[in-house]
Formats: sequence, structure tokens, C-alpha cells
Amino acid sequence: MNAPPDPSSVGAVSARTAHFDQALRLRSGAELPAFDIAYETYGTLNAARSNAVLVCHALNASHHVAGFYESEPGNVGWWDNLVGPGKPLDTRRFFVVGSNYLGSCFGSTGPASLNPATGKPWGADFPVVTIEDWVEAQARLADRLGIERFAAAIGGSLGAMQALQWTLSYPERIRHSIVVAAAARLTPQNIAFNEVARQAIMTDPDFHGGHYYDKGVVPTRGLRLARMLGHITYLSGEAMAEKFGRLLRRGAPGFDFDIDFEIESYLRYQGDKFATYFDANTYLRITKALDYFDPAADYSGDLTAALARAKAAFLVVSFNSDWRFPPPRSREIVRALLDNRRIVSYLEIAAPGGH
Repeated sequence: MNAPPDPSSVGAVSARTAHFDQALRLRSGAELPAFDIAYETYGTLNAARSNAVLVCHALNASHHVAGFYESEPGNVGWWDNLVGPGKPLDTRRFFVVGSNYLGSCFGSTGPASLNPATGKPWGADFPVVTIEDWVEAQARLADRLGIERFAAAIGGSLGAMQALQWTLSYPERIRHSIVVAAAARLTPQNIAFNEVARQAIMTDPDFHGGHYYDKGVVPTRGLRLARMLGHITYLSGEAMAEKFGRLLRRGAPGFDFDIDFEIESYLRYQGDKFATYFDANTYLRITKALDYFDPAADYSGDLTAALARAKAAFLVVSFNSDWRFPPPRSREIVRALLDNRRIVSYLEIAAPGGH
């Protein structure tokens, strides 16, 4: 007997692809002659076209924000608990848009896509993209969907940086911005973490300078290490201690280099899983986009001056155990917005999980 449908779920959904023939000039000066953006929508755009909410995803997620695919009922959207009838992003009220960023490996044009000039995957020839570039592509998608102004842009971590950049690139097109667990720029330590992850990938013998697609190999070892490093930074020390402690996998030391501690098993599992579905060239480009994000760079480091053109009302959220993007980084954004007399609310959540 089948379980009754969940009335709070958006149900079965279908991913769509928007193709754009007009070239996109990137911040680097490179140009994409044409590109695709994968996206999903939930709810209905109202007659005034005033109820659209853009959800921006983080590093390893995609446009699949809510619902499930009929062919993959277990593949539930990454924010399904927040999007749907009666949920915070109530699809009876809002038209929710999830879009996949350029350079991704989940449907939008990226390194694994065919380069029209060669008929082969772009690979290492795919240009470095930035958060500003993603917003430009999303703006074209909004135009295609008939959305002149979003009621809100919302995201966490890397997605939050997109939600912030929207208020700067298109201040007239965003009414509210919800910035969760983010920073206005990466610290040198965060850039260092990203560089170690990139080196793990680029020094993998199967990387082949980024042109590994036609060789039938994947730089799995590098991807595994990159993800293992990432998970160390996502979890707080408290969360690691509570979840794993110093528990031994085999009950006693093995006196070898196989898995001893439970934390080792967890990291290897996360690395192995990640390497089965994510693309190494995409990982390189996403981490570079993170590194380059710095709205204040053109204002001699003055974030207040950088955020002066934002007109949206803001909600900024941080978690007290997040040491990758700790609360002081969120408060830096809040202070700059208040200096500009913007409407801003700040919420610092006590939670042990980390980033």
C-alpha cells in the first residue's frame, strides 16, 4: 500500500534548461558564445509578477531545491524542508526559482559541456567564472521567466554571496536579501584551504591538466582529498567530538594505516561519495569564485562604500560554531549595511554543527 502524498511537498518536479544564444562577457574578459542554465520552479508566478524568490545554492548543490524526480523518488531537493505548501517558502504564496550556476556539473554550461569551437568537452579551456558572472546569467534567466524584480534572493554560504551580489549588481531588482552563513570576502586562511583542495585535484595523475574526459578517467583521489578537507572545515570541533569522539572503528588500535578512528571512516566515506557525482574542473572553478568574491575590492577595502548601492532589506544569519564563516564576518556585513542606513535584521543562532 502506497503512503499518502505529503501535503507539504511540492511533489514530482522536472528540471528545465534555458538556452541563451547571446554571448556572455565574463569578469575575466573571456566570453561564452552561448550557454545553458538549468533550473526548477515551484509555485505560480502571480499576475503582478511580484512573488518570485530566487534560491541560490552552495558549492556541491544544484538547482534541485525541492520535490523529487519521478524517475528518482529518493532524490529529494536539498532544501525540501523549507520549500512547499505551508513551509517557510510557501509555494501557495511564492514562485520559487532554483538555478544552477555556470561552470557547474548539474546541467548548466560548464567544463564537461561541449565547446562549440571544438566539439569536445571544454575541460581546462572553460573560463574561470565569478559570482558576478553567475548573477549576470541568473538575470538573463529572470528576464526569460518574465521576472522584473525578485521579492527575495536567499542562499547559504556560497549561495548567500550570490544573494548579496544580486543587491549590488541589480539593486532595483531585489526587494529582500537573506544572507546565511557567509562573508563579504574570504580570509587568507579560507583561500589557503581552497588552494590545498585544488592542489589535491591538480596533482592527481588522472587530472591530465583538466582534459581527462576523453581519457576515460576521473581524478578521484584528488576529489576525495578535497572533499575530506572541506568537511573538516564544515564541522565544528564540538560537533566532531560529540559525533565521533575518539571511537575506534575496530574497537582497538589496528597498528596499521587502515581506518582506526570513526572520524577517519566518516571523512573517507564523504570523500568517496563526492567523487562519484562531482566534477573536478567544476570544483576548481567554484573555489576560485569563492576566492575572488570581494565587493569591497574596488573601494579600497571599504565594505560600507561597496554596499552603498544596495537598496534591499536584509536578513543576515550566522551560527556561533561556524569557524569557516564565523559570526564576526556576518556582523561585518551588518555594520556596513547599517552605516548605509539600510533595513537589516541580524540573527546569530546557537548551534553546535559548524558551517
